[in-house]
Amino acid sequence: MYKVILVPVDLNHKASWAKSLPTAIQLCQTYGASLHLVSILPTIGMPMVDGFFPKEFTATAKKTVKEALRDFAAKQVPADMKAQLIVADGKAYEGILRVAKKINADLIVMSTHKRKRIEDYLVGTNAMRVLQQSKVSVLVVR
Repeated sequence: MYKVILVPVDLNHKASWAKSLPTAIQLCQTYGASLHLVSILPTIGMPMVDGFFPKEFTATAKKTVKEALRDFAAKQVPADMKAQLIVADGKAYEGILRVAKKINADLIVMSTHKRKRIEDYLVGTNAMRVLQQSKVSVLVVR
């Protein structure tokens, strides 16, 4: 049923993956699907502010996040399962959607957690935007 499963992971917030990753792993094992973990590196988004950072800042940050994601996968993903690790940049939901399209994901599995506003509580802002804009199935795990 599923061949390529994408799981967004925020390495700073366990709630972003604590329930979705085990679910995705189980689905991968059930369907023989490949597991892809994506971590999004936020960008400043303002050219004036970007000018204050060294030119190699983004490349160094991506390398650091990729190493952290590799360590994370070694601890959280079963040893007999290979996970593809992806670091993207930009807004979280845009990065998730961009990666899903690039890898031809047929399922995005993501967690949602409590926020302050009621609409954020019901789904979560990034999960809500991914749900609204995704062209593939999205499984939101609470």
